[in-house]
Amino acid sequence: MSKSLKRVRALLDSHTAPTEIKETALARTALDAALALDCEVDQIAKSIVLRGETTGEAVLFITAGGQQVDLERASALAGEPLGKADAALIRAQTGFAIGGVSPVAHLNPCRKWFDTTLLGFDKIWAAAGTPHHVFGMIPQQMMEISGAQPTEFTQKSK
Repeated sequence: MSKSLKRVRALLDSHTAPTEIKETALARTALDAALALDCEVDQIAKSIVLRGETTGEAVLFITAGGQQVDLERASALAGEPLGKADAALIRAQTGFAIGGVSPVAHLNPCRKWFDTTLLGFDKIWAAAGTPHHVFGMIPQQMMEISGAQPTEFTQKSK
């Protein structure tokens, strides 16, 4: 078991929220994960890490799989212009590689927002620290464990 997966598992085990970790053939994208889990693409909670252009800090948007972050709305929430975070910043901030970024168990805390679209499901799935592992739980519990603030910041993916 990878260090990243162990870190996610340990955090999930420390909470009373029932969780399920599944291994998938590949879950690098929301569509991959939805196909592997036989669920709706919006039931996949993507961890989108952006870079604050003023602070240089990473910020996280936990986004429904069929949605994309609206940069104008997200920048307003963050209080600064946002841009693409590079792999080095993502790894340094979260401890995870791109394609396996979990919404929980980050090495360094960051500001986080939670797509309210996800709250419309009984169960959602997110990366568990690797591109081949996901965990499922009730959306409200994922939001609470991640420390993310619920809000609207998305637009439908094209």
